[in-house]
Amino acid sequence: MATRVTTNKKSPPAGGRTRGSAGPAAAARTPNGSLAKSDLLALYRYMVLMREFEDTIIRLYTQGKIVGGAYTGNGNEATAVGSAYALSDGDYLFPMHRDMGAHFVRGQSVDNLMLMHLARKGSLTEGRDGTGHYTDRDLRIFGNISHLGAMLPVACGIGLAVKLRKERNVVMTYIGDGGSNVGEVHESLAMASAMRLPLVLVIENNQYAYSTPVSRQFIVERLSSRAAGYGIPGKTVDGTDVLAVYHACREAVARARAMRGPSIVESVTMRMHGHAAHDNAWYVPPKELAAWKRKDPIARFEKVLTGKGVLTAAMKKQLVAELRSGIEKSAAAALDLPYPPAEDALRGVFFEPPAR
Repeated sequence: MATRVTTNKKSPPAGGRTRGSAGPAAAARTPNGSLAKSDLLALYRYMVLMREFEDTIIRLYTQGKIVGGAYTGNGNEATAVGSAYALSDGDYLFPMHRDMGAHFVRGQSVDNLMLMHLARKGSLTEGRDGTGHYTDRDLRIFGNISHLGAMLPVACGIGLAVKLRKERNVVMTYIGDGGSNVGEVHESLAMASAMRLPLVLVIENNQYAYSTPVSRQFIVERLSSRAAGYGIPGKTVDGTDVLAVYHACREAVARARAMRGPSIVESVTMRMHGHAAHDNAWYVPPKELAAWKRKDPIARFEKVLTGKGVLTAAMKKQLVAELRSGIEKSAAAALDLPYPPAEDALRGVFFEPPAR
């Protein structure tokens, strides 16, 4: 079994909520879903944490301390955080490679995710992987499958299990604009709609499938309109507005929890970096990138919070310093740990009967 790294249970320095703590759904809210001041600050914290963590991952990659792929969700923070914040403890999450904030919202620690990216012994995959491909059954997080469309059938399987057990948990998963064209996605939605499975699919329309712009992928104006073909609700929201994402996903989650079937939420945003750290996104017109930069989801939410008197410049400075310090400590601690021995790569591949 992998060793789980936990953070301070009273006040985690940089990670999401600790194991066993009340999740976002336990926060004080009105029946109509209005968010308290503590919720607004939590949303902001998770978004900033996501960006600071991923900026650190890119730095480690450029220093040669992370090998393979390094991905970011820069510009996607509102989508990842706002969607996951609509879930309750006990729900299931199938995040993609640009949804690091969702991991934090669901309670995963910075320490565990740093160990994963640095592929150190003691990580949730015992150093076998260097990204977010992991499963944490305790937190009900099922890290992304590289062939992203392949997550949908698995998510549907868990949704079916939930229904057969007469539980009231929800399964949330994601797909990109390009991945939404994969056959497995449509097959899964056909099954989920016909069987009324408690599934919420968030389509992250971030304008490019690697280097292919959305204008060359499909001719529908909104990807959410595809929901009509399955007889389920579909909604398109501004993916740079964390509150809009949260409320749309909260509505979809409530429908799923009532066993009324799946929904599609299309979040329109922009992938501000290339597909991965090795990709400089030369194919994105500078004017397009500049236009989306003006819609930066974190800066946008900062203005909202400042206008409401919820966030001050001093609070922001303190928060960023705190998060950066925690992330740096996690990185330093992980770098001090060894890689797993080479022979460990042969273990856990096939079923190993218990020793007699």
